[in-house]
Amino acid sequence: MTMDRLKRMLEPASLAVWAPPGASTIPLLEGIRSGGYAGRAFVLGGGSAEGFEAVPGFDALAQPVDLVIAPASGAAQVIAAAGRRGCAGVLVADGERSDAQALGAAARLAGIRLLGPDSIGLVAPRLRLNASFAPFVPEAGGVALVAQSSSIAAGVLAWAARREVGFSGAVTLGAAADVDLADCLDHFGQDGRTRAILLALDEVEDAARFLSSARAAARLKPVLVLKPWQPAGETGGLTHAGLIVTPDRAHDAAFHRAGLLRVNDLDELFAAAETLGRMRQLVGGRLAIVSNGAGLAALAAGRLRQLGGSLARLGGGAAAASREAVIEVATPAQYAGTVAELLADAGVDAVLAVHAPHRLAQAEACADAVLASAQAAGQAKPVLAAWIGGDEAVAARFAAAGLPSFATGAEAVLGFQHLLRHARLQAELMATPPSADDVPPPDLAQARAIVARALAQERDWLDAGEVSALLAIYRVPELKPVVAPDLEAALVAARPFLSTGRPVALKIVSPDIVHKSDVGGVALDLATEAAIRDAAQRMLARVAHERPGARITGLAVQPMAQRAKARELIVGFATDPCFGPVVVFGRGGTAAELIDDSHVALPPLDLGLAGRLIARTRVSRVLAAYRDVPAANLEAVAAAIVAVGQMAVDLPEIRELDLNPLLADETGVIAVDARIMLERRPERRRRPAIRPYPGGWAKRIALRGGREFEVRPIRPDDEGAIAEMLKKVTPEDLRLRFFAPVKAFSHAFLAHLTQLDYARAMAFVALDEAGEVAGVVRLHADIAHEEAEYAILLRSDMKGLGLGWTLMTLIIEWARAEGLKTIRSQVLAENTRMLALCRQLGFGIANDPDDTAIRIVTLPVEPLASAEP
Repeated sequence: MTMDRLKRMLEPASLAVWAPPGASTIPLLEGIRSGGYAGRAFVLGGGSAEGFEAVPGFDALAQPVDLVIAPASGAAQVIAAAGRRGCAGVLVADGERSDAQALGAAARLAGIRLLGPDSIGLVAPRLRLNASFAPFVPEAGGVALVAQSSSIAAGVLAWAARREVGFSGAVTLGAAADVDLADCLDHFGQDGRTRAILLALDEVEDAARFLSSARAAARLKPVLVLKPWQPAGETGGLTHAGLIVTPDRAHDAAFHRAGLLRVNDLDELFAAAETLGRMRQLVGGRLAIVSNGAGLAALAAGRLRQLGGSLARLGGGAAAASREAVIEVATPAQYAGTVAELLADAGVDAVLAVHAPHRLAQAEACADAVLASAQAAGQAKPVLAAWIGGDEAVAARFAAAGLPSFATGAEAVLGFQHLLRHARLQAELMATPPSADDVPPPDLAQARAIVARALAQERDWLDAGEVSALLAIYRVPELKPVVAPDLEAALVAARPFLSTGRPVALKIVSPDIVHKSDVGGVALDLATEAAIRDAAQRMLARVAHERPGARITGLAVQPMAQRAKARELIVGFATDPCFGPVVVFGRGGTAAELIDDSHVALPPLDLGLAGRLIARTRVSRVLAAYRDVPAANLEAVAAAIVAVGQMAVDLPEIRELDLNPLLADETGVIAVDARIMLERRPERRRRPAIRPYPGGWAKRIALRGGREFEVRPIRPDDEGAIAEMLKKVTPEDLRLRFFAPVKAFSHAFLAHLTQLDYARAMAFVALDEAGEVAGVVRLHADIAHEEAEYAILLRSDMKGLGLGWTLMTLIIEWARAEGLKTIRSQVLAENTRMLALCRQLGFGIANDPDDTAIRIVTLPVEPLASAEP
């Protein structure tokens, strides 16, 4: 119901303005009137305005209106009255952010949605509604704007009006007392008229909710984010990972994981919106350029190379294949013929047409020629235009045809790159990860005991022995140190290594010294006892001089790694106040944060996500083979990243973790130095912003005939197993499940089944003795997280065992644990077996009023009983 009210509010068929004399909503009255609002409009509270019906109060309205506009002064009373009348939402455009808490509470009490306060309002171009202070209202179209900043919203709307970019809606959140980023992402993500969403944000309040909504929307359409960059400043981090994870990098990690495209300024936002708001998704990244001037084409090609893009090469024979697709033309006929040939060429993914004015050039005719060729090709491939110095008439031609146009070739190339970035992000979102090895999960109880013991002793750092124990639990290979209480004990610990000719490293152990190398607390390649004694004495003397108050708890002795061709990496994580733990990977060493060759990602991670994190760094090139250096074992590197991410998920008491350096070569990885910092203050601990895999729901079940099954939540890497299961389902059973004959299942369809946001959906798979999928049940909650729809399918040879009953019972348990109120589904009337199961489980069954062949099954979910005090 809450999302239904939001839809009514943002697309109001009727509205009312509470406008007693002198109210601050009067400017909105003029905007609504002059815009030609297509719905029914009222003035309440004793005011009057041309084009509005004057009604004394809410009780006098014949029907509840969808949108109420009220001034901040007295808004709480208006909200209460509007809620009693059944209105959908209230807009408070003025007011202060300090009003938000009280007005939000009033809206929740009234059961009504609230936009604002401190919002310039909302725009619904399809209804010709300008309920905002913005002077520019765009035409109706496919772009939605959601902004926290009123000035940015006004700027974007002004640009849209000038460039004739059509909008499906524009919302300025202001203080977001109720309606927030997540609500708008859910609304516009599901809106069939919206092709792209523009987000202009300052901060994210509820990271988990925001990311869940963003991930859902970005799978359906492009989502662009404009967020001002902040100075790095002091992160408060005490490890290398803590220094690397700035708020901006954490936001970047969040946007990337959700599939959002971040832009840096309004120019970039407009360039991206121009392409993504008009074009279909790009298949490849090879761009051909056609221009009436070689210089202009060269400038565009140079910008493309600078941004890391690729020029297309013309198809045909070997000689032709070596020629880059940068072509000079002059006449309209040449433009038409060349663009048509390029669009038909298998080596071209998109075409950029550039035109510069001169006396003999026919600008409008050349534009028409490009449009004709693009339309004749059916827009199978994107066509972009840059008519330098072109007038508004030319831009209007391109806009009307749905082709993006730009003022320069460089801007067009930037827009094309955003189209390409979006295509790559979509491919990442839908990629099937490699199958994970079926290794036992880490001993979580043991790991938590290690951390709890240190916290009970009010320590901020785990000691070397505890770090080693934790790494062993998570199967991270380590060059394990031996911690000795004094020099003599360190010599004893070193002798077994020295006797085999293996030198050792000596390190200071102190809870007060984080970066040992800063105080000379590390000595390497010590081959004799005399060298160890000398190094220890110098080390202790320097520490005493530079950190006189530091507690020295011992000396750590490690054998030297002896991996001459290993690469130094860093793997770790640090906690961001907004998004929780953020995993770091990059080039390691004592200056890891200064080298600036690292990328970050939000946990939890799988091997596929870890592999793509590696690929985004420059050090990934060094991990490949070169000269006489074998390639590093990337699978081992990825496994270490996944393990560290799992630690971040399992142990929120850890604030920062460093594996630096983590040595990687062809044999695998090994951590040479590791440190773990704890967060003693519970209020500062953060859970991951993305809900992790709910492994605690896995169980083994025994059914009729002694058949045993493993039942667990579905994973993204189950895609292949689900595909194999579907091959063993009869055509008739598939028809009963999908309501129509099904012959093939695409990767996109299978990814939809297996790649779940566990905050919104769940699916359980049952695996037989051979490890093959025997059945699957899924539940997908609505946006309000109140009602969910289920679906179930068993392998055709698994009927009659009670597996369907077991899976349905489990999914009902999940719904109850999630606090859902209702489970429902549609079942074919002829599917008597499914209807009988529903009756046994307590579902109500009713006819579908729109289709006599379908039954609606509904189960109220009883809430979990509260625990006894």
